[in-house]
Amino acid sequence: MNDTRSQRAVVIGGGLAGITAALELADAGLGVTLVEGRPRLGGLAFSFRRGDLTVDNGQHVYLRCCTAYRWFLDRVDGAELAPVQARLDVPVLDVAHPGGPRLGRLRRDPLPVPLHLGRSLATYPHLSLAERASVGRAALALKKLDPADPALDDVDFATWLGRHGQSDRTIEALWDLVGVATLNATAPHASLGLAAMVFKTGLLSEAGAADIGWARVPLGELHDTLARKALESAGVRVDTRTKAESISRTENGSWRVELAGGTLEAEVVVLAVPQKETHDLLPEGALDEPDKLLGIGTAPILNVHVVYDRKVLKQPFFAALGSPVQWVFDRTDSSGFTGQGQYLAVSQSDAGDEIELPVAELRARYLPELEKLLPAARGAEILDFFVTRERTATFAPTPGVGRLRPSARTRADGLYLAGAWTATGWPATMEGAVRSGFSAAGAALSTLGRPHVHPLQEAA
Repeated sequence: MNDTRSQRAVVIGGGLAGITAALELADAGLGVTLVEGRPRLGGLAFSFRRGDLTVDNGQHVYLRCCTAYRWFLDRVDGAELAPVQARLDVPVLDVAHPGGPRLGRLRRDPLPVPLHLGRSLATYPHLSLAERASVGRAALALKKLDPADPALDDVDFATWLGRHGQSDRTIEALWDLVGVATLNATAPHASLGLAAMVFKTGLLSEAGAADIGWARVPLGELHDTLARKALESAGVRVDTRTKAESISRTENGSWRVELAGGTLEAEVVVLAVPQKETHDLLPEGALDEPDKLLGIGTAPILNVHVVYDRKVLKQPFFAALGSPVQWVFDRTDSSGFTGQGQYLAVSQSDAGDEIELPVAELRARYLPELEKLLPAARGAEILDFFVTRERTATFAPTPGVGRLRPSARTRADGLYLAGAWTATGWPATMEGAVRSGFSAAGAALSTLGRPHVHPLQEAA
């Protein structure tokens, strides 16, 4: 690219936040260019080829309550490719049980909140009767919290759980089972505000809110192939392998975006890149305290991928207790695997202690654990074993992070921020990313004097 082009809007970053902002701006009639440094769209929710497999860099799921991400799937014509469970059902295997792996289930009944989880909790075998009763009392107390209360952001979730009678076992077998997967942090390292938001929205808002959805195709088909098609159909120019190097004002007051091979000028710029990259690109004065962005930490996620020569798991997924293993998913069909075996992905959130371990050490650690959990894996031949690492997978949801997350608007007219790390009220999820794109586009359109109806408001 060696030309200078003028567009009403430029979106920098082709993850879910940037894609959403670009679609919203284009749907409102603006000429939009989206630039992305990678050769693909999708940010950190992407796929790649490994031999005959199409591999997701990590297992991503969403819940029925994730209305923004569900809008995204509808908008790119991908909803049928990532369906939601008819009813929440999570198998939970406790490998430490004296009689061998013990199966419990977290599932809901077709009853109103909070009765929808009553039977499941009453029969959950991984907690004692007293512990189950304590969970009900804590849930009622949690329901009274306002996740938007800034005071909650200063308290860690474990402290609150302890004050409400939750034992270490209860935290491990229930609260962290859900919390680590959604927050990417254990209870001692998670903001009470974010934890309250997750549990109130997912488990205590509507009966079906926590039903789980996941892609039955590679993520790249949704977040790159279909997203690119939707963008181009909306009139968005998509320039991948194009990195923004600086942003500055022109003499006429518009924005100049310097790229490696050219320049873009626009009335509106949406920065939809990670917090450190945003900090480096922000013009002087755009935020009162730009260094706050550098205080937003990151948390890693590790995925261990195993291809067996036979079927070893009958369920589409399960969660584990008493083991380093957290969640295991069957990725056989979605990866395009056509052999006689089975491809499993082990998803390990909050993986700071393991993210740099050599593959050989991870293999020695996880294969025996999978054999404990899945007796059918004992004696099976390993056709492939590999690891994917996202060292900065999410922002760290630590107490106090809420004060650091900026809103979509900056002090510079026409410049807006998007990304799951911005002030969405959600943890770092695909839902949060899409919501941030809505916020940035909505703020931009409001400034331009264009009427804008949020797509979720339309749906309501």
